[in-house]
Amino acid sequence: MPVSLKKGQGVSLKKAENDLSLVTIGLGWDIAEPPKSMLQKIGLGSSKAASKPVDYDLDVVAFLCGADGKVRDRGPKNDLVGSDVIFYNNLRHKSGSIWLTGDNRDGSGDGDDEQIIVKLNDLPSSIQKIVFIVQIYHGKENNQSFGQVNNAFIRAEDAKGKEMVRFDLSGGEGYTEARSLHFAELIRTTSDWQFEAIGVPSQEDSFTHWLKAYL
Repeated sequence: MPVSLKKGQGVSLKKAENDLSLVTIGLGWDIAEPPKSMLQKIGLGSSKAASKPVDYDLDVVAFLCGADGKVRDRGPKNDLVGSDVIFYNNLRHKSGSIWLTGDNRDGSGDGDDEQIIVKLNDLPSSIQKIVFIVQIYHGKENNQSFGQVNNAFIRAEDAKGKEMVRFDLSGGEGYTEARSLHFAELIRTTSDWQFEAIGVPSQEDSFTHWLKAYL
């Protein structure tokens, strides 16, 4: 059984107990159904009048930090392409040890909606911490927030398919206006890695808001 964490808790991912050669960091979510009008409830609402809601485009981003807790490489053009920030415009790290698999724009389907794969055993020793940020792309423009996101989770699965740890976001008033989230961290220890459940929200809808603290 995986360890289920609450906000502020952490757990050690021990190499002796888990295969950390290829770890999947999975993110999942569901979008709450919009409330129906009274006319729709009694079957009189017009299907033509009901417009299709804009998809919720949640993105997972990883900051690769050194011992000082900072992102060292911003890319050759200082635009984060080829940098130590893994996101939709920089899917794979130059070390080949961590990459983003793709972009799910609506959270449909069961299981993970987005995944970051990391070879923890091969990750350069200069990388001491991985910070995971989740943003709702254009959340302000589309009037979207985590208040309408259900069942959000982040989890870590080892190379053998064993789910090691899981953090389910319970939501609540603190997330009603949140459009981005410092979800979790992986911290290198002397011999293993520590998974920390953070769960700190922000009303800003871009990961660059969080990145300022790591530069």
